[in-house]
Amino acid sequence: MRLAYPSVVLLSLGVAAYALVLYGFFPPGMALHPDMRANFEAQRIGLYLHVFGASCALLFGPWQFSRRLRAARPAVHRWLGRAYLLLGVGVGGMSGLYMAFHAFGGLPARLGFGVLALCWLASGWLAYRAIRRGDVALHRRWMLINFALSFAAVTLRLELPLLMLAGLPFVIAYPLVSWLCWLPNLWFGWRLGRMPAGTQSMPARSRA
Repeated sequence: MRLAYPSVVLLSLGVAAYALVLYGFFPPGMALHPDMRANFEAQRIGLYLHVFGASCALLFGPWQFSRRLRAARPAVHRWLGRAYLLLGVGVGGMSGLYMAFHAFGGLPARLGFGVLALCWLASGWLAYRAIRRGDVALHRRWMLINFALSFAAVTLRLELPLLMLAGLPFVIAYPLVSWLCWLPNLWFGWRLGRMPAGTQSMPARSRA
């Protein structure tokens, strides 16, 4: 378990850096499967907004779970949380919902990514509402669920090559991974959120 958090941080930062470099310095869709390229090139604004938002979520999200940061720099924790929810979940979720309507893979993929975007936005809003009420325990649970959904950007890039190595053609693997990249994450985030935390309340001045 000691390696779990550092692994999440490294994977999150690695995928965020990969996406920002790839889409920031190269033509859109260059690294995509040929079947997806034309579709993504036609939705450049939505694609860039989603890449930006999801990258912000992966860059800011992992630090929200650092006990050391919360204890030593509560103001930094709050500002990172605001940036995570607004730029990461807000921009990434809304653009992700838009891009879901244009997802390659037909209705199964569009539903998979669309439900993911809705769950991502809803859990972020519930996390924000909980901390505004001062309910730290509930805020923690929703943030764990929310970041587990953010981490779908990582699990998708791990699972898709494995499915194709297993012999599934891309036209089958991609719609399948549109669900597999986040359903196990959602379950894991929910389970983790049920575990007791060290601190269940906070003074009013520490609220978002």
